[in-house]
Amino acid sequence: MSGEKRGGGRFDDGKDFFDFLPRRPAEGEAARPESAAGDAALQERVIAALKTVRDPEIPANLVDLGLIYDLVVTADGRVYVEMTLTTPACPVAGSLPGEVERVLRAVPGVSDVAVKLVWTPPWTQERMSEEARLELGLL
Repeated sequence: MSGEKRGGGRFDDGKDFFDFLPRRPAEGEAARPESAAGDAALQERVIAALKTVRDPEIPANLVDLGLIYDLVVTADGRVYVEMTLTTPACPVAGSLPGEVERVLRAVPGVSDVAVKLVWTPPWTQERMSEEARLELGLL
């Protein structure tokens, strides 16, 4: 084994959580386009598509869970999504952003999709919609 022991007897080989995922999210890979006037109908279709993606552990969609932090839909069909997960230890951390991208690429009028996974600010239940809270029995 390579690496070295750090204080407290912990072994540190320089790897982090993302080194163990099937596809490491690329930080800074997805550039946010300028927020210009976009196609309102396309944005509605994009949001409807996002609402079809559900967290497999929580029976609610990503939009109502408050996991979508930013969404930009440009007039030429480029879509930028900034999203998070309920926890960095989420078992679908490596696949859910790819699922979001796949679903959005299928929306008519979408020309390109960039999904950025972020961890700040951390997700909390306060980000959930009232509908999701009702569905989960939190109200």
